[in-house]
Amino acid sequence: MNTVEELVNFRNLYGLTHDDIANRLDINKSQVKKIEEGSIGIPEWYSLAMAGLKSRFNEDRKKHVKSAKGDFTFIDLFAGIGGIRTAFEKVGGTCLFSSEYDPYPAKMYEDNFGEKPAGDITKIDEKDIPAHDVLVGGFPCQPFSIAGVSKKGSLGRKHGFEDETQGTLFFDVARIIKHHKPKMFLLENVKNLKSHDKGNTFKVILKTLRNLGYDVQEKIIDGGLLVPQHRERIYIVGTLDHSQPFEFPLIKAKNKTLDDILEPEGTVDPKYTLSDKLWAGLQRHADKHKAKGNGFGFGLKKRNEVARTLSARYYKDGSEILIYQGPKKNPRRLTPDECARLMGFPKKFKITVSDTRAYKCFGNSVVVPVVERLAKQMSKCKILNNNSRLVQ
Repeated sequence: MNTVEELVNFRNLYGLTHDDIANRLDINKSQVKKIEEGSIGIPEWYSLAMAGLKSRFNEDRKKHVKSAKGDFTFIDLFAGIGGIRTAFEKVGGTCLFSSEYDPYPAKMYEDNFGEKPAGDITKIDEKDIPAHDVLVGGFPCQPFSIAGVSKKGSLGRKHGFEDETQGTLFFDVARIIKHHKPKMFLLENVKNLKSHDKGNTFKVILKTLRNLGYDVQEKIIDGGLLVPQHRERIYIVGTLDHSQPFEFPLIKAKNKTLDDILEPEGTVDPKYTLSDKLWAGLQRHADKHKAKGNGFGFGLKKRNEVARTLSARYYKDGSEILIYQGPKKNPRRLTPDECARLMGFPKKFKITVSDTRAYKCFGNSVVVPVVERLAKQMSKCKILNNNSRLVQ
C-alpha cells in the first residue's frame, strides 16, 4: 500500500472514514487527510500500518465467507437501508459483501445488520469483492446512449459495454458481473428506466447483460399488490442457465389499506400534523395547478384507502401521502415507523437516523415483500441448487 490511490480504495472497500483510520492507528485525523490529499508524503510506518489493517480486514472477510451457512450467497450493491438484503436473507441467502455511498442509509444498514457497507463502488476493485452466487442491487439511473459500434471500430476506438456504459453506475454493476459471473442477478429500478432516453438506456442495459452471457427477463411490478401503496418498479433478473429462463412469480393481491400500517387513531405525536401555514400553502398550490389543468395535488387519504408512491422528497412537506384526521383537524404525514411498514419492513427493523433522513431512506428503498417473492422464486432455480459454479 504505497500509493494514495491504494489507501483511498482501501478505505472505500471497508466503508472507513478518516476518523476510523485515525482511531485505529491512534493518530490525528488531519494527518490522514493530508496523506490522502498528497500534501505530505506517505510515511513508511503509515504504509506498513495500513497494510496490516488491510490484512486483518481480509482475514475477517475470509472467515465470514467460510462461515456462510445459507442456501446461497449474494452481494448487495447500492444497498440503501437493506430492503433487498432483508428479503434475500429471509429465503436463505447469506450476504458476503455490501456497498452504499450515502452515510445515512449506510448507518441504518450497519445498525440493523451489524455490517458497515463498503463505500464508493466506483473506487472498489471487483477483484476485492468475494465470489458469490447472486448479485443484487437497485442501481441509480444515469443517462447513456447506444454507441455506434461500427463507427467507433473504424475510428480505432473501444466499444461494447466498457464504452457504452462508462461514466454511469450501471458500468460498475456490469464490470462486477463480468469478473465474477454470478449464477443469477436481480436489479431494481424505477419504472421509467424502460422509457428513459426514448428507450435507448434500457436497450444498452439489456444488450450489455446479454452480451455478458445471461438470459435476461424483466417485468414491471406494482408494490401495491402487497402493501397499501401504488409503487411500480422494474425488476431485471438474469441467469447463466439458458435452459431454464427465469419466470416471474404470480403475485396475488393482498388488498391492503392504509389502516393495516397506520398507528391507532389519536396516538400519533402532534408534530406530524401539518401546521396551518403549510396546509394552507399546499391547498393554494393545488388549486393553482388545478385551474391550469395540471394534475398536481396533494395525496389526502383516508385509512381505508391506498397511498400514492412514497418518494425521497417526502420529508419536505409530505404532500404525496397525507392522512385525513377529520374535518376539524389538519391532515398529518406518516411517521417513520409507518413508512417502514408501508415498505414492508419487519417490525424489528431499527430506525436510527432523524425523521428527515428516515423519510429519504424509505422513499429510496424497495417494497420488501415484492423482492421476497422474487428471491424465493430465484432460490428455486436449478442453477442455485447446484453446488458447483458454472463459471469459475
